[in-house]
Amino acid sequence: MVVEDKRSAARIDRGQRFAQLCAGVVRRLPFGLGSIVAPTLVGFAAINGFTFAVDLLLLTVFRGLLDWPIPVAISVAYVVALSLSFVLNRTFNFRSHAPVGTQAELYAAVIAINFFALVLGVGSGLVAVGVEYHVARLVAGACEAAFMYSAMRWVVFRRE
Repeated sequence: MVVEDKRSAARIDRGQRFAQLCAGVVRRLPFGLGSIVAPTLVGFAAINGFTFAVDLLLLTVFRGLLDWPIPVAISVAYVVALSLSFVLNRTFNFRSHAPVGTQAELYAAVIAINFFALVLGVGSGLVAVGVEYHVARLVAGACEAAFMYSAMRWVVFRRE
């Protein structure tokens, strides 16, 4: 029991340090941006940048080294990265203590909406009206980032 209490305290300490680091970054933002950028946005950007790198690394391992079929390699890497993003954002960025089951269900719904509406919908829609596919994916990615942060902050990990 004492070991578990120490682990919980260590997680809280790390989460608090992460929050302080993000708040410190926000305080140093130029042009008054610190008054409009939430520390959780900085944390989200850091965590999701990291998990995107994990996604690409896993994709490289699964496809390049293990020679898995591309749909399998992409899917497994994406699911691992999304799961890691959920855990890291819950623990360090939003520091949630709400029941994980409900949050995981909400997160799964958010991911489904994100994928079909933004990744496929916006991306494919822009290509259909003549936007070059790389540019379309970048625009869809920007929409995806805004949606995912908003959904995680105000839906999945909302404060009661």
